[in-house]
Amino acid sequence: MTLLAVLLMVACEDSKDYSWPGNGADVTVGTPVVSEVTYSTAYVTSTVSGSLANMSKKGFCLSTNAEPTIADLAFDVRGSEFAQTVTGLTENTTYYVRAYALVANSVIYSDAVSFTTDAQSEEDKLSEYICPSYPDNYLSVNGWSTRAQWNLANVHDPSVMLADDGYYYMYQTDASYGNSYSGHGHFFCRRSKNLVDWEFLGATMQHVPSWIQPKLNEIRAAMGLGPSTANFNDDNQFGYWAPCVRKVRSDLYRMYYVITMPGTLDGDGTWSERCFIGLMETATPANVSSWVDKGYVITNYSDRNLNFNVAANNWGNCYYKYNAIDPSYIITENGEHWLIYGSWHSGFAAVQINAETGKTITELPMPWGAENEAAYGTRVFTRHPTYRWQGSEAPEVVYRDGWYYLFAAYDGLDVPYNTRVVRSRNITGPYVGMNGTDVTRGGEAYPIVTHPYKFADDQGWVGISHCAIFDDGKGNWFYASQQRFPADVPGINASNAIMLGGVRSIIWTEDGWPLVMPERYGAVPQPAIAEEELIGAWEHIPVRYSSGNMCTSVNITLNANHKVSGAYFNGSSWNYDAEKRILSIGTQKLYLSREVDWEASPRKVTIVYAGYASGGTTTYWGKKK
Repeated sequence: MTLLAVLLMVACEDSKDYSWPGNGADVTVGTPVVSEVTYSTAYVTSTVSGSLANMSKKGFCLSTNAEPTIADLAFDVRGSEFAQTVTGLTENTTYYVRAYALVANSVIYSDAVSFTTDAQSEEDKLSEYICPSYPDNYLSVNGWSTRAQWNLANVHDPSVMLADDGYYYMYQTDASYGNSYSGHGHFFCRRSKNLVDWEFLGATMQHVPSWIQPKLNEIRAAMGLGPSTANFNDDNQFGYWAPCVRKVRSDLYRMYYVITMPGTLDGDGTWSERCFIGLMETATPANVSSWVDKGYVITNYSDRNLNFNVAANNWGNCYYKYNAIDPSYIITENGEHWLIYGSWHSGFAAVQINAETGKTITELPMPWGAENEAAYGTRVFTRHPTYRWQGSEAPEVVYRDGWYYLFAAYDGLDVPYNTRVVRSRNITGPYVGMNGTDVTRGGEAYPIVTHPYKFADDQGWVGISHCAIFDDGKGNWFYASQQRFPADVPGINASNAIMLGGVRSIIWTEDGWPLVMPERYGAVPQPAIAEEELIGAWEHIPVRYSSGNMCTSVNITLNANHKVSGAYFNGSSWNYDAEKRILSIGTQKLYLSREVDWEASPRKVTIVYAGYASGGTTTYWGKKK
């Protein structure tokens, strides 16, 4: 009988919390003896003696607290023996157990003893592991009424944080297949304990914030324009984009969010209306309705004064320098708070934030004019210093081991979306890629972190970017983003609109660059990988930038004679450092992990690798067949 079953049985039979510990009524309950302890079970025995005519029940109670009672996990032992194998325990956990007897409606307890379960070996965990079963094609459960079954369906531009309650919380842009979210609020949330199974919680914002209309009209009036003609009672006129959520301290979590305005500044021949970044706060992220709006943070800045008569299709000459979209919030190692933001236009800006208010540390002047630029931030990233319309967005900045890492999304989000990363010793740059390019001054960022790809005969994935980067506080790092089906997948209408959330493990190279694993994270146990496991057929993907195209796999074989054969690395020697989990083919280092083979049917555990070629212009992904 499992602990859960016996707990339910006792809960039904004994709802009263008895409070008379110790021996009495001429009945003695012996101190338990615990033996045969494993990572999930223990064998417990005891004795009971004396006048037993009025004894109606005997058993054990168990807790992680020092004095368990039958209000904790409790189970009765029937028959003449006084012994029980306890199952369902948590590994590497100290438990306290007492024997008890129910005599004439009073509980007599023994003294408590403690024991600690073993740590389960990774080999045992792997032998018991079951791969995730939720479908990649989620259309059968896409409707709002089946949202409890979504898991990671309908995820777009995710932001992920680990809260004090042990849950990872994910928030996102309002985007869903067939507009499933429409009419149900904004900035939806889901949560998970293991990053695999996600519970949908609902919307954190119900309607467009009340501060938007007066703030927009205040700026328009200063520009010499009349009030906005947008219908602020119609939520569907506005965009709800790219939240960034962080834990500030144990009782404070912040969400920076984006509201985009409809229309243009002043009709045809003028640039698009502005966007706003706002702020919400909560102390209890488990309650989606607990978020409190704190109002305006920042808006688009232009260095062109009031010369906004730029046609909306004159991309390279756009009015704004900094677009108030895609915020990334970071608290630096010395306690400063910063917001890095920007989308297309001229690149990304970094602006310092007041730690107490969550607003900019400098009071913001009107958002135009060279004299006001510094208040709206310092440019830290650009692909083209002079061309004002560039395919880069979604900055995400994290700190690790003395470096600030800036991840950026490149190109259009439908298919070519890919992720790059650069780094700096300082939050405001200069940020430099693996090939030495200083992207604060302008240039292409390398390495490529993710890219559209396809293994074997699978349909593959595109649009893999706008990432969240986070860790578990134990040295394990993760990458989360949307990923889309390609267009024209047979049997699926508008297949490129299927947006599934993808969480992937990050392995850091020996010289401190993040590698994202090619297969999604499945919480696969990680016992040692033996060299003999590597021998055999692999699918290998040379990932190079290819606008609008998927990088596809080729077959290679690692032979027992330590030579490689196949379409890539043919004739090269391979060797393996088991301690570091690094496979070397010639001079190329590839970092290994066990992950789920999501393309297999049925899904199975396999071994995958990732590595960067010199300079990062090519990334290698692979998996064992």
